[in-house]
Amino acid sequence: MRPRILVAGGAGFIGSTFVRTCVEVSASSIVVVDKCTYAVGLNNLAEFNDGEQHRFVQGDIGNRGLIRDLLREHRPATVVNFAAETHVDRSILFPEEFVQTNVVGTFHLLDEVRQYWETLPGVSKDSFRFLQVSTDEVYGSLAPSDPPCDENRAFAPNSPYAASKAAADQFVRAFHQTYGVPTQIARCCNNYGPGQYPEKLIPLAILKALQEQPLPIFGDGNQIRDWLYVRDHCLALLKIIESGLPGEVYNISARAERTNLQVVRAICASLDETRPRKSGTYAELITHVADRPGHDRRYALDSSKISSQLHWRSAESFESGLEKTVHWYLDHLDLVMTVANGRAYRDWLAVNYEQRRFG
Repeated sequence: MRPRILVAGGAGFIGSTFVRTCVEVSASSIVVVDKCTYAVGLNNLAEFNDGEQHRFVQGDIGNRGLIRDLLREHRPATVVNFAAETHVDRSILFPEEFVQTNVVGTFHLLDEVRQYWETLPGVSKDSFRFLQVSTDEVYGSLAPSDPPCDENRAFAPNSPYAASKAAADQFVRAFHQTYGVPTQIARCCNNYGPGQYPEKLIPLAILKALQEQPLPIFGDGNQIRDWLYVRDHCLALLKIIESGLPGEVYNISARAERTNLQVVRAICASLDETRPRKSGTYAELITHVADRPGHDRRYALDSSKISSQLHWRSAESFESGLEKTVHWYLDHLDLVMTVANGRAYRDWLAVNYEQRRFG
């Protein structure tokens, strides 16, 4: 019998990549539960149908009755929680949504998992895992000369998104310490890759460049992020589930620090090669806009723990991952444009970018 994984938030960008990766490299069967908000607009699980190895259920992790029923019916050996509101800009405008999903929703999921776990027989109880997928943003901002954050760095969240994820992490830790639930926490840096909703930096820049529109850069563009190709992240998560210890935290990073301006210029250079403009270069479209409140200057993670203990390393460099990403968006432009032409996406751009002062 295949071990079963319940994936909360499995229709989003990272969650759906995790599902596809599981199907490709493991013998697990997957049950996905997802609220299906705006970010699922790229048909992330379109290739899967309900069957022996995969089942999809639309629902909210805050619906305790639904989660309870899914746990009882499917008897998963692992629960992975991707379910979260994730975009920092949205958290600044709509912070309560982030508290409800990321904090309250995670608590409800955790408590149902605790009650389910307590009913498991000995071997199944010992081998069970609950993996919380978190973020480097809980650690706060680094100075240029600071070393990357290890797992022991104190929390210092600076946005409602980061604060909500930090609170969720604390509940996950508390459920391990208080009740003994075999939880794990994975904190990753900025993900990118095929299928990401085009509100995030890389797909947004690709889409706007192809539309011959200004490429908005917050402030001076010298904010530094640590970039990780999404499939590498998902392979790391499988390593943690298979070999990681309960109660542990693992940072996941490819050590690919780039400024936002460097990232956008790299996208422009890639598009100049693969789909040149009729006149000029895509970099000429770069436009600086007013910075967002509380914008952290640098994130960076020390991933030596997962490398040394679990023997994980990223397969993709930033350059190879970006090339695959750009080609995916070029090959799926009709799908991406369907999302971009939708009212919800256009309204979001109007709220977050068009009302800012272009410099």
